[in-house]
Amino acid sequence: MDEVLPTGEGLVAEGERTDMRHDDRDWSQSLHELWCLAESAQDVTALASRIYDILLSLPGVVAVTGSRWNATRLTYLRWGTRHDPGPHQRFGDGGGEGHGTGHAPASKRAPGDTAQVRSMVLPDPGDPAWPEASPLAAAGALATLVCDFRLGPRDWAGLTLGLGPDCADDRVLGTRLRQAAEIVMSCQRRLLARHEIERRQVADAFLAEASLQMDATLDAEETLRRVARLAVPAMADGCVLHLLRNRDLRPVAIAHVAAAEQLRLRQYAAEPWFEELLERAVTGDRDLVLGAGELACGTFGPAGGAAALNVRSLSVSPLRARGRVLGTLTFLYQREQPDAAAPWFLADLARRAALAIDTSLLYEQRRQDVVSLQRHLLPPDLPAVPGLDLGAAYGVADASLEVGGDFYDAVPGEQGALSLFVGDVCGRGAEAAALTGLARHTRRILLEDGHPPERALARLNHVLLRQQASRFLTAAVAHCEPAGDGSGAVRVRLASAGHPVPLLRRADGTVEEVAVRGMMLGVMGQTDHPPAGFLMMPGEMLVLYTDGLTESRSDDGVFFEDLLPAWIADHADAGEGGAARLAAGLVDAVGSLRNTGTDDIAVLVVAVRGEQ
Repeated sequence: MDEVLPTGEGLVAEGERTDMRHDDRDWSQSLHELWCLAESAQDVTALASRIYDILLSLPGVVAVTGSRWNATRLTYLRWGTRHDPGPHQRFGDGGGEGHGTGHAPASKRAPGDTAQVRSMVLPDPGDPAWPEASPLAAAGALATLVCDFRLGPRDWAGLTLGLGPDCADDRVLGTRLRQAAEIVMSCQRRLLARHEIERRQVADAFLAEASLQMDATLDAEETLRRVARLAVPAMADGCVLHLLRNRDLRPVAIAHVAAAEQLRLRQYAAEPWFEELLERAVTGDRDLVLGAGELACGTFGPAGGAAALNVRSLSVSPLRARGRVLGTLTFLYQREQPDAAAPWFLADLARRAALAIDTSLLYEQRRQDVVSLQRHLLPPDLPAVPGLDLGAAYGVADASLEVGGDFYDAVPGEQGALSLFVGDVCGRGAEAAALTGLARHTRRILLEDGHPPERALARLNHVLLRQQASRFLTAAVAHCEPAGDGSGAVRVRLASAGHPVPLLRRADGTVEEVAVRGMMLGVMGQTDHPPAGFLMMPGEMLVLYTDGLTESRSDDGVFFEDLLPAWIADHADAGEGGAARLAAGLVDAVGSLRNTGTDDIAVLVVAVRGEQ
C-alpha cells in the first residue's frame, strides 16, 4: 500500500542525518543551484537533467524517473540510473527511445493541487499507469518514492526515486524529493507565465494588425476577406466568415491553409449541420468552441464530407455591433486545444470585425443615399437638339459622403432653341443639396418660360433672398438658337453670376474666353448680369464648368486652370459624340492630375454640328 510521508523538518534523528553523503550544507548548495537554474531556464529539460544528477547522488537512490502527462495521456518518460545516468527518454505517442504507452489509465494517480510524496513498493511493470516501473526494476530498485504534482490545468508530472537496499531513511529523501518537485513546479509556472505574456503579445499584435487591415477599407465583404487572409495560417488552419443578408447567413470570405480545399470548404459551409451550428452561435450569448468529440457526428466527423480537412476543433463567434447581429466568424483548427480559441481573443476579434463591418455597411448605405440624392440633383439625360451635340460629366472629389453643390441642366426651347446652365452652391452637405435643388428647378422653370439668361439669374437671386438662404451660388446661363442664315451657325447669349469664365473653342483650334461677368447670387438684393452675345460656327464648342476643374492642383503646384485652354484645344473632337468625350476627358484628366482640391466638378459642353 502507498504511504504518504510527512515531510516536516526534525523527523530524522541527528545520527541518521550524518550518515547521508549529502549533508544539509551540500543539499542547501544543491537547492540554491537548482533555484538559480529554474529562474534562468528556457525550458524544464535542462533543469530536469540537473535534478536527475543531484537526486541520483543521494544515498540509497539507484534510479530517478520523470513522467509528463496530459490528463491521462502519457506525453513522455525520462529516466537515469546510478550506473547509466543517461537520461533516456521515450514518448507516449511511440516516438523517441523504446515504445510509447499511448493513452494510459492514469486517472487514479493524477495529483491534486499540492505535491505529496508517497512511499510504495515497486509497481507492477505491466501496469500502464506506471510506465516508470520497467526502468526502475531494471535498475534494481526495491521500493519507490513518488511525487506527482500539477504543472497546469491538464498537465501534470511525476518524479520518482527508485530505492536500493542501502537506503538509510526514506523520510529525508522524501523531503528532498518534494523540494525538487517544487522547484520544477516553480520553473513551470514561470515558463507558463512567460508563454502567456508572449501569447498575449502575439494576440494583441494580431488584433492591432487586424484592426488596421479592417479600417483600411469601407467595403464590408472586403473587410471580411482581409480578416480571413490575416487569420490563416497565423491563428487558425481555416476561416469562414458569414454575413447576414436578407435574414440569411451567407459565406462571403473563406480561407484555408490548403488552397485547394477552399472551394470545398465553401460547399461544406452551406450544409445543414453547419447552418444549425451558426444558428446556435447567433441565438446564444457566447462563442461556441467544439472539440473532436462534438464534431464526430457532423460535417467534420469521420463520416462527414469534410473529414479530409482533419478538423479537430472549431470556434464560432457571432459578429454583433450596436445591438444587432451582422454575421459569424468561424475558425477551424487541426489541433484540439488551440491558443487562439481563448474566449477573450475570440470575443475581441469578433467585436472589432463586427464594428468594422457595421461601419462599412453604414458607409455603403449612406453612399447609396448620397448617390441617389446627387442623381436627382442632375438631369437623367440631355435633350437631343438638331444641329447641336451635347455632353456632360460630373466628378466627385470628396470621399466624405457629403452631397456636392455643383449642378448642370439643359432646357430645350421652341424652334430648335436650347438653354444651358451650370451652377455651384457654396459648400457641401444637406443644406447645399437643398439649395442646389431649389436653384436648379427654379432656373429651369424660368428658362422654360422664355426668360433670357440675365433675367433668369436676377429672378433666381430674388428667390434665394426671399428663402433667406445661408449660402451663395455662382452660375452661368447660355441660350442657344439657330442663326437662320443657312450656315448652320448658332447664336449664343450668355450671362454669368460670379462663375468661372466659359471657354469657346473655335473651328481653327484656338480657345478663347467668353468675356462675361456678374455678381454671385444670394448675397445682394440688386445684381447686374450683362450678357455677352456671339456666333458659334459648325465644328466649334462651348465649354461650361465649375471651379472644381480650375482649382485642382498637381503635386508640383500647377493649377489645371493653366492647362485647361491647351487641353481643350488638343482634345476637342468635332465628330459625333465629341462633346460627351470632351466632358468625360476633362473630369478624368483632373482626376489623374489632382493632388489637392476637394470640390466636385461639373462640365457641360455644347458643340455645333451644322445640321438644321
